[in-house]
Amino acid sequence: VSLPALLFGIMSKTPFAELNNPPFLIATTLGTVIAFFLAMVAGKLMGGLTLREATLAGLSGAYGNIGYMGPGLALAVLGTKAAAPTALIFCCDSIFLFSIVPLLIELTDRDHPSLLHAFGVVLRQIVQNPLIMSAVFGALVAAFHIPLPVALDRTIQFLQNAAAPMALFALGVTVALRPFERVPWEVPGVVAIKLLIHPLLAFGLMLLFGPFAQPWAATAVLMASLPPALNVFVIARQNDTWIEPASVAVLIGTFASVVTLTSVMWFIQSGRLVFP
Repeated sequence: VSLPALLFGIMSKTPFAELNNPPFLIATTLGTVIAFFLAMVAGKLMGGLTLREATLAGLSGAYGNIGYMGPGLALAVLGTKAAAPTALIFCCDSIFLFSIVPLLIELTDRDHPSLLHAFGVVLRQIVQNPLIMSAVFGALVAAFHIPLPVALDRTIQFLQNAAAPMALFALGVTVALRPFERVPWEVPGVVAIKLLIHPLLAFGLMLLFGPFAQPWAATAVLMASLPPALNVFVIARQNDTWIEPASVAVLIGTFASVVTLTSVMWFIQSGRLVFP
């Protein structure tokens, strides 16, 4: 509940003119798209994965912990100016990933070979995702200048303040309970794409599609530096494929991000990561 409230609050209180930034949306989403397909290729080449398994490997290499860790870290490192780009990145990345993954999974499912059925599954998952829809409704409130009742506004504020601590607690508990027996061959490559290649892609695309305001560009790099999301493991279990490697990727990625993510945060806070 707290994460949807956080995203709704950020989007609804941000002037719509700030949210209307197509070059930024294209640049950040393109970075995620490239990371996704690079991780898929790495999974197939390094682990000999099937298309179904490689789809989950691609998700591990592109889907950072933008829901649990992203908003709290971005606001802590960059302040309130990071609120709008954080919400936009989350919304666009989620729409892409929750479209391409179910689509590829459905196309490999012999029980449901219909392309129309696959698109129906994709649309249903997007509409039923509370994080995506909370961001969409928040953008609509900002676009039409809809005032929120005081009681509702205070309730949302209370819930969104609990988002960061609740998310980090859930992250720690979930990672601690994951089994760790062996490291599949493809996992280090997928994790390297997520923690190293994805941030470099975001940095390059900010320069290519920019110029953007410093907080926006820095937020894009920070969000790209996040470790694989817990939802990778959840989706792997739902589809009964690549389950153990997904668990290991989340665990190793989270531990490795202590170094990589902290380094990016230091570069941003020390002023060494500057965009023209």
